[in-house]
Amino acid sequence: MSQKFTDKTNYEQDGRWGAVDAYTSSHLFPASRNKYHDALEFAYKHSIEKGLPDIASYPAQGRYLSLQAQIAGATNVLEVGTLGGYSSIWIASGLPADARITTVEVDPKHKQVAEENIANAGFSDRIHVHLGAGLEVLPKLVEEVKAGKRQPFDFVFIDADKENNLAYFDVILPAVRSRAPIFVDNVVRRGKLADEELAKDDSRVAGVRRLVEAVGRNEKVEAVVIQTVSEKNYDGFLLAVVK
Repeated sequence: MSQKFTDKTNYEQDGRWGAVDAYTSSHLFPASRNKYHDALEFAYKHSIEKGLPDIASYPAQGRYLSLQAQIAGATNVLEVGTLGGYSSIWIASGLPADARITTVEVDPKHKQVAEENIANAGFSDRIHVHLGAGLEVLPKLVEEVKAGKRQPFDFVFIDADKENNLAYFDVILPAVRSRAPIFVDNVVRRGKLADEELAKDDSRVAGVRRLVEAVGRNEKVEAVVIQTVSEKNYDGFLLAVVK
């Protein structure tokens, strides 16, 4: 299972990375063994056809998130940044039927397309898309957890505007159970993360640097940044585990 990424200008690519992804995915999660292969292909293509930006997770990353959610025994997932629902579908694909995913999307068009993709996958009863800015929606969800109206989140995936990564992380943290993982995507940014000078002019780089530095000082979590290469790009993610 592979994708033909339409946006080549914003990605750093190497033929070896794509070849490894193609080889390993053909053996470890081939279409013939993936019940949701067609739904995932539909979600990716439908999103592009509807004009959504080509910034969704790639298949191996989706599979990785799905496996991590299974390892965590997740039943109450939070995602910040729905886009077309591709990652949500991947995560849901490995979880039991009683698991629920709450995902937050600021763009009405993205929400509509995501709900179409989610319905096509048969997950409308498991994945709920909240429309609104993250810093408006997330505090309400956190209050629901504190009031006992919603269970604490046991798996979090943040893949939204990088400028607000730290704000999302800080708002969410009180509503995440102990030992739960929090993934923040696209923090390495082709190595730009380490460039202090570049951060002065690039708000996204500045945003991910603020996140890494603040999480490093936060005694409530343990964290690491993992660099990745893939058929799509050279990037990486931050993984934090709540103590």
